[in-house]
Amino acid sequence: MVVRLRLLSGSALVDGLALALAGGDPVAPVPESRLLPALAVDRPVEEGAAAVVTTSGTTGDPKAVVLGAAAIRFSAGATHERLGGPADWVCALPTQHVAGLMTIARAVVAGTSVSFVAPDLHDLPRPEGRTYLSLVAAQLDRALGQPEVRATLADYAAVLVGGSAMPPGLRERAADQGVRIVATYGMSETCGGCVYDGVPLDGVRVELDQERISLGGPMAFLGYRLRPELTRKVLDGDLVRTNDRGRWAEGRLTVLGRTDDVVITGGSNVDLAVVQRACDVEFGGGTVVVLAVPDQRWGVRVVALTATALSLEELRDRLVPRLGPSGVPRELRRVAGMAYTSMGKIDKAALLRSWYEVGEHGDTV
Repeated sequence: MVVRLRLLSGSALVDGLALALAGGDPVAPVPESRLLPALAVDRPVEEGAAAVVTTSGTTGDPKAVVLGAAAIRFSAGATHERLGGPADWVCALPTQHVAGLMTIARAVVAGTSVSFVAPDLHDLPRPEGRTYLSLVAAQLDRALGQPEVRATLADYAAVLVGGSAMPPGLRERAADQGVRIVATYGMSETCGGCVYDGVPLDGVRVELDQERISLGGPMAFLGYRLRPELTRKVLDGDLVRTNDRGRWAEGRLTVLGRTDDVVITGGSNVDLAVVQRACDVEFGGGTVVVLAVPDQRWGVRVVALTATALSLEELRDRLVPRLGPSGVPRELRRVAGMAYTSMGKIDKAALLRSWYEVGEHGDTV
């Protein structure tokens, strides 16, 4: 019998994932249209698959991550064990990403309920019993600025925050309001977060090779859909080799950043090299230079510099079809001229200094 993916979205994933975990046909959350080819929905599904999620679409090389039922069950159970027991869940994240999918999975595995709210949390309900919520840092930052939402957050047993490192002071602001924050680290290939507040979940291993992080355990993915060579580069048994750097500090894992040019902004991976190439194609080489700067809300913000009269609106309008909204610069500032190295290359270090010298004079969204 040929098994094929069932494309589902939103609340339909609850019943679909429950069936998949019980041995039924695997499911795939409906992704953005530009990521759909990675799912290869017309091809038979890998043996043992329960769910397939797309990832890294903004890097220009979309991949589909195949997750097994045992991995999903392990991750859900280990999460509840760490948090103090099963509870209801509220999903405020896009279900096409692993963080949203695993919010559903944890409720399905535990036999509890899951409800869905808007990303801005304007309809966040007060929990009637023990309830968990999963967010990214940008959502938490906005929520703490809204008194009613802020008060509601304090009633949740735990608020998981993943997607990127939390900006300085955000956790402290939440704690001052009585919100219990749990910082999570993981990726699609590990069924989402598997290191909580720097401590691996029970049964999860963290290995460092010259600071490069690898994550091992039963939560590891089965492989990339129809991409065995890429799978072999990343997966060794149950050990997932990441592109992140880290170190141990007082028994906790500290994630230092990426080993490549990929940044995480608002929970999405953005490859600055891909963004730069798109700018060069659209506007000509050297017209726009892409940078990443620290940001209190987004963790890291993708921005751009130009010496032309180009507006941010035009920049975004022309880049969104290529990159999607998360990969497009959120601010554009103008400089007198671009800086180059002695080799004739764009000098990003000098331009980063120019970014701060220009100050707040630019277009932003």
